[in-house]
Amino acid sequence: MSRQQRDALDALLRSIPRRETPTTVEEQRSGFAAGLTRPAPVDVATRRTTLGGRPALELEPAGAAERGVLLYLHGGGYVLGSPDTHAGLVGELAGRAGLRAISLDYRLAPEHAFPAAVDDGLAAYRELLGTGTDPRELVLAGDSAGGGLALATLLAAREAGLPLPAAVVVLSPWADLTLAGASIRTKNDADPIFAETDLRAYADLYAGAADPAQPLASPVFADLTGLPPLLVQVGANELLLDDAVRLAARAGADGVEVTLEIGAGLPHVYQTNYGRLDEADAALDRAARFLATHLAADRLAAA
Repeated sequence: MSRQQRDALDALLRSIPRRETPTTVEEQRSGFAAGLTRPAPVDVATRRTTLGGRPALELEPAGAAERGVLLYLHGGGYVLGSPDTHAGLVGELAGRAGLRAISLDYRLAPEHAFPAAVDDGLAAYRELLGTGTDPRELVLAGDSAGGGLALATLLAAREAGLPLPAAVVVLSPWADLTLAGASIRTKNDADPIFAETDLRAYADLYAGAADPAQPLASPVFADLTGLPPLLVQVGANELLLDDAVRLAARAGADGVEVTLEIGAGLPHVYQTNYGRLDEADAALDRAARFLATHLAADRLAAA
């Protein structure tokens, strides 16, 4: 059944028409929202809030633990997406982990180029700590650009002298805005979603006049020493495969406890297909266990 599901998903993604002429950013945002948005699970309560001076969506699963918070940073190439487009994915991860989650509506490019998103991520993280959240009770996660942003947020927090969280999970992270990974070219035919020109356009919009190779824009080039345990999940059939592989290698070389999972025959952020792709559900279960396990380990260490 799983092979049939993978093949059906690949065919579905390839059937989506690609525009021959560029669309406006607003048209891209509308299309992204229409194609990706899934509501939060029925047993996950949501409410609008603010964090770090930005709007945010709080998601609380029924029976969530009294302690523990997940800060989530959504994907969309730093140009598209919102907590609403990712409510289903974040709600699923939070529910499986038994954690209250806060999904941040960070500023998007091109209206707000680098480092606006990093500034927003750091402000949100700083406020969580400042309002009493124990870093040992805090975890981060993000997908695609949000995965890169989660790491950049932790790098900025480390440089600011802030304590770091218990763990971080990144799904198909975009960790290199220079597009230096070999898979950007070698996986061109295998990737049913992106072409290199898509990623280049988003990188240019987000980086603006900044050097895209600097660590807070491309964490694959950062010194990751001191970061918390890291889980990286990526599909084998995506342009960003080597972003994930190189990121994990860099983390391991810098002494970070890192786990890399490569899903055979799977596309970018395949976890969004929970409920209709067995590998998506299994990956979210593993990600949830990773977060819960490291929260529990930090609690025991503090006892």
